[in-house]
Amino acid sequence: MAVIHEVHQNESESVQLETLRSSKRVKRPLDLPMNKHGGCLQAFIYVFLFRGIQSAGPIPWLPCTFTDEKVTSTTHGPETKHIPRGAVLQFGLKGDPPVDPDTVTFLITPSKLDVRRSLAGVDVGDLTCKLERYSTDGSHVRWPVKGEHEYNRWFTLHITHSKAPLNIVAFIRQSTEQPPTGQHDYKSWAVIRDHDTLTASVAMVLQTKTPGVTSPLKSQPKLHCQFDIDHKAAKVTARWHKLGDRAFLFNYNSQTGLTEGSGVALKALAAGDATYTFPVTKVGSEGMYLCSVNVHPLLGSLTVNLHIEEPPRVSLNVDPTLTLTEGALTKVVCWADEYYPLDVDMQWSHRGSTDAGPRVDSAQLSSHSHNPDRTFSLSAFFYLQPKLSDSGRKFTCSVSHRALSAPIRKTFTLIVTEPGRWILVFNVVLLVVVLLLMLRYCFRVRRRRFF
Repeated sequence: MAVIHEVHQNESESVQLETLRSSKRVKRPLDLPMNKHGGCLQAFIYVFLFRGIQSAGPIPWLPCTFTDEKVTSTTHGPETKHIPRGAVLQFGLKGDPPVDPDTVTFLITPSKLDVRRSLAGVDVGDLTCKLERYSTDGSHVRWPVKGEHEYNRWFTLHITHSKAPLNIVAFIRQSTEQPPTGQHDYKSWAVIRDHDTLTASVAMVLQTKTPGVTSPLKSQPKLHCQFDIDHKAAKVTARWHKLGDRAFLFNYNSQTGLTEGSGVALKALAAGDATYTFPVTKVGSEGMYLCSVNVHPLLGSLTVNLHIEEPPRVSLNVDPTLTLTEGALTKVVCWADEYYPLDVDMQWSHRGSTDAGPRVDSAQLSSHSHNPDRTFSLSAFFYLQPKLSDSGRKFTCSVSHRALSAPIRKTFTLIVTEPGRWILVFNVVLLVVVLLLMLRYCFRVRRRRFF
């Protein structure tokens, strides 16, 4: 069994390598031309066949996109051109040969941090890996963990999962002998060639397992944010704020011990958990939230998108059984109240003992009304003038909304009576009353004559 697993893993790695070699030759992402041997098409076929295979151990390497920068001076100021290039994120020891010598290789050597811990058991084909340069504005800050050389070059690593809620941001540190120039980095970026291997280590990691959160009103959702640093007693500033707002929801500085706002447990924060808990959600709570962690000169951030979805409350203006006289005109209303967001679908339908339930074509919708809490309300109504043949018919109002897993349905049964029967009953009752009054009058007259 071990031999079979090793063969499959080697085949999978060779397929990834062939895909990487094909993709690195391209000028634009995802624009993969066929080479003369048809290798690109073959690689895609093998990737499709091996896509579901999961690594039994730590991922040895990942195909990535390295977005390089070329800055030119113009009359309007510096202009940055982003150049996507194929790259490999390889995990190993210093001196390990690259899996593809013709591609930029970021060789990640062991440190306290390992981004692969969050990727255990995932399908490599579902991961997207991106690498970028990180600017410290030309300043030099000695990193507490001693490197091979005195100075550092920094890169950011972004890993996302296409099928699971996972977003990772890591800072990669490459030790170098070259001191910073004191100017903006883009004026003196070190040239990185396709066959270069950059030996580096992970210095800081941020991750969220809730890149998107959907919450109803008046709830307390948690926005997950976790971080880890390669050394203890780091001087950390952790913050939460909503994009577009200047005020911080939470602001903590470990050096000063000062805390502003609330929503993050300080005990958990000391262990690297900066998860923010909402007090109570409102419609205005919807938006993009930023968790940022600053360990100078690094500033990492993750976004969490909060969506508010409140289901409608559905009601009718009639009882479950509605009794009407034939020909009587009645307005029937279905209300959908206090829902968010705006989109809602309302339909009236009816069915008898034989038909299949057609829509009520005469049904109309009111205009949306705005409630004080910024939710919406809508009604669907129609005028009912029944016939005797409509008796026993069931009318149903169906309401669909994105906050509902299934439509809400409210139904009433129509009972229709003949107007003639009511008149007959009324006339009989009236006749009986008149006869009783006449008999009473006659009895009194005869009694007076007798005495």
